[in-house]
Amino acid sequence: MAVKIRLQRHGKKGKPFYWIVAADSRAKRDGKYLQKLGVYNPNLNPARVEVNIEEALKWLEKGAIPTNTARTLLSYRGVMLKHHLNKGVLKGALKQEKADKQFQSWLKEKESKINAKQEKISKEINKSKADILKREQEANEKRILDRETASKEAAAKEEAPVEEAPVEEAAAKEEAPVEEAPVEEAAAKEEAPVEEAPVEEAAAKEEAPVEEAPVEEAVAKEEAPTEEGIEERDTSNDDDPKKE
Repeated sequence: MAVKIRLQRHGKKGKPFYWIVAADSRAKRDGKYLQKLGVYNPNLNPARVEVNIEEALKWLEKGAIPTNTARTLLSYRGVMLKHHLNKGVLKGALKQEKADKQFQSWLKEKESKINAKQEKISKEINKSKADILKREQEANEKRILDRETASKEAAAKEEAPVEEAPVEEAAAKEEAPVEEAPVEEAAAKEEAPVEEAPVEEAAAKEEAPVEEAPVEEAVAKEEAPTEEGIEERDTSNDDDPKKE
């Protein structure tokens, strides 16, 4: 059975963390595993990497093959260095005391680097927080100053004396009597009697009898024969001497 040291995903969407496990190479990534060897959390700054060095060394000595990511994490915690030193001891190239001393000095140096990085990150975070707090305080002070200035201006406007001349003029305009002459003239125009002469003349014209003289003259003209007609008639009735 081939054993691999690999990562097993946990956590939630967008914020995963991983277990470092020794598992059968035929098993699923998030399935059954043989032993949990450590934890890797990339959501922190710096990332959290915890490894059980002794148990990881046992699996490496048994022939377990780490994946690329798992190998990086094991190297970060010195597991791969310890495994290499142990191989040197077995071959007789190094003594166990020297190998352990070399490993401990590396661990101290690594821890100092990690602590320095953590301090640097914490200082940067504190500085950014201080800057944000300072900007907020400045903004609050400016807001308070603007509010006080606005309130002072409003109070100055309220306390300023109001000009009385326009008020007196307005009161004089309101108290001034309204001219009644135009009203009286309008009333006089409304009460003035309507002239009846034109009405009487119109009635007189309607009642006046129609002149009959022109009609009689017209009849007389129709009935009166013209002189020319009479002359013509008389001449026609005369006996013609030639006829005799």
